[in-house]
Amino acid sequence: MATSKTPLSPAAERKPAARNHPLSVDDLWAFERIGALSLAPDGAHAVCSVTRSSMADNSSSSSLWLLPTAGRKAAPRRLTACGDKDGQPQWSPRSDRIAFVARREQQGSKDASAQLYLIAPDGGEAQRVSQFGPGVDSFKWMPDGKRILFAAWVWPELKGAAAQTQRHKSFSERKESGYATSEAYYRHWDHNVPQGRVLHLLLLDLGSGRITDLFEGTSHELPRDAAGTSAYDVSPDGARIAFVHAAEQPVRPGARYALSEMALPSRRVRCLVDEAGWDFDAPSYRPDGRAIAMTAAQIGHRHTALKQLALLDLDGKPAKSGQARWCVLSDAAWDFHAEAPLRWAEAGQALLFTAEQRGRCPLWRHDMSSGITAPAAVDGGWIQAFDVVAGLIVTASDSALHPVRVHAHRAGGQALRLERFNDALLAKRQLGEVREVSVKGALGEPVQMWLTFPPGFDARKKHPVMHVIHGGPFAAAGDTFGYRWNPHVLAARGHVVAQVNYHGSSGFGFAWRDSIMGRQGELETQDIEAATNWLIQQPWADRSRISATGGSYGGFLVAWMNGHVKPGRYRSYVCHAGVFDRIATFSADSYMDRPRDLHARYWEDMDRVLAQSPHSAAAKMQTPTLVIHGALDYRVPDCNGLAYYNTLKARGIDARLLWFPDENHWVLKPRNAKLWYQEFLDWVEAHDRPVKPTHTARVRDSRKQRTR
Repeated sequence: MATSKTPLSPAAERKPAARNHPLSVDDLWAFERIGALSLAPDGAHAVCSVTRSSMADNSSSSSLWLLPTAGRKAAPRRLTACGDKDGQPQWSPRSDRIAFVARREQQGSKDASAQLYLIAPDGGEAQRVSQFGPGVDSFKWMPDGKRILFAAWVWPELKGAAAQTQRHKSFSERKESGYATSEAYYRHWDHNVPQGRVLHLLLLDLGSGRITDLFEGTSHELPRDAAGTSAYDVSPDGARIAFVHAAEQPVRPGARYALSEMALPSRRVRCLVDEAGWDFDAPSYRPDGRAIAMTAAQIGHRHTALKQLALLDLDGKPAKSGQARWCVLSDAAWDFHAEAPLRWAEAGQALLFTAEQRGRCPLWRHDMSSGITAPAAVDGGWIQAFDVVAGLIVTASDSALHPVRVHAHRAGGQALRLERFNDALLAKRQLGEVREVSVKGALGEPVQMWLTFPPGFDARKKHPVMHVIHGGPFAAAGDTFGYRWNPHVLAARGHVVAQVNYHGSSGFGFAWRDSIMGRQGELETQDIEAATNWLIQQPWADRSRISATGGSYGGFLVAWMNGHVKPGRYRSYVCHAGVFDRIATFSADSYMDRPRDLHARYWEDMDRVLAQSPHSAAAKMQTPTLVIHGALDYRVPDCNGLAYYNTLKARGIDARLLWFPDENHWVLKPRNAKLWYQEFLDWVEAHDRPVKPTHTARVRDSRKQRTR
């Protein structure tokens, strides 16, 4: 049985003209992609990064745009044009300048690494304000507007910014290419952790240009997987800095984090909270500076524990090391994963943050007095970024029917659209209907599935069906507009695209998230199979033309299905960056986490590991498969894709390999993305017709004939 929710119909926004054609991969790269978002302290303007791509040049560039928040009459204005990758914009405390990170050439000097720049909101030339060899990873303004706190990868044994810059120059000019390390945590996603370096917090004085390494001479470092500014915060008076760091040495992937605070200018550090079994992140000072909001996950209970809202009470007095009082704010009914950043609103009376909920990602508001957490200002299905000042909230959100849009939200008023970057192009394209349904899956539990229909869908005709299985597994398909696996592009040749939020997906609570641990592949396949059973019962589905595709964890699942689902059920598979061999995948950057997922280490319980590894069922694989992988993928190293492809070829099974020497876990270059979509769709379309018997099947059939 299945239940159907109200469809998300593009007709609600526009009526496509007959000449409009379906969305294409070229359209995806023609859209202007809105990134980081920052709201001025006076609320008059927002600034965002906008990335434009060129399929012809096979390149992308980012610039900053100024968005007035007052009304429709004021149009967005491009603020920067000289840089190639202008990003991470942040307003100064007085709203008179915008700082951003870029690599540029200015006054005869070309940046060897990303540096800090300042520009006035009324325009003019941006000015470089840092010349620090190792570069700038992320930053925050100090409240006085005269200094900037930033994170950078430095050599911990060196003293002074000049020594760091000199070492960076000699290191960059070295002739050797080898990477030598004794660290347990040495690579992340698609890059090696900078050799011999750690992530420190530094302070830039804008007047003198002086840079001070606040962690110099200490063992402190920020998390090596820190992205953006979520790992640290500055107190409202600028006297203290809170930061998270690995709670134990040596630093390992998947380590839990403690929270400490540094007093300026003494640089004395005290540990605020460090409790075994708890992982802390995303510190955010309350406006009065007497408390810190943060996330807390009880990983001592389960490594899959959800991040909860928490509050650390500083009580206005210095707390003894590790003894500051803290509590979880989320009530017992809260069963979602709180995401960074956490933003204070209403003079400290509320906290704003995002969290996934059943295929959507709203902005949530936690009321400090009542303890109630409820959805706040939302426009679109998925909040990608937001900022708040006084009673004004700006959001960057998308939905299944449009790319990211920026809105301003004021209490009691309607959301105001601040830009229309992609409206003209989108109006010329015809999108199919998006529908949400529920099917009975594993353990008898309801499973959410999203359907994207091709433009011009006719329910009286038979259509091929394509499963698109999301990665993660702690991720979800839903009301969002993707670029790497866009369902509208994948449906453009007439397929109905099905996206199942199987057991393990995010946004459905802890029990759902944790249910697949120690038996990966089992419940998820049952969910997908239940969805297929529902799909083939639909009058518009051609049951002889069903395919299954997936990337990352979804790639693992289609490889798993190839050995565990009856041959012929699916006409073809596409496996992008999927795990094939669990033991070989111990070469991944996440090697410390995988035994927790499997509930076993291969050197202690080989049978249990092999029971969750697709390659163990290679003898049963018969379905044609397109295997895609990137050489720079450190999350699922490409030995998986190559071994899977080689295995299929060795067994005489129809297979094709698309391998990128210059891509990572994703395909990020325009021309490579176009090739990816072309190979993907050509493969699925070519195998929509009935599969011819394999050589093995022909031999088996002939033997049956002889025995008769």
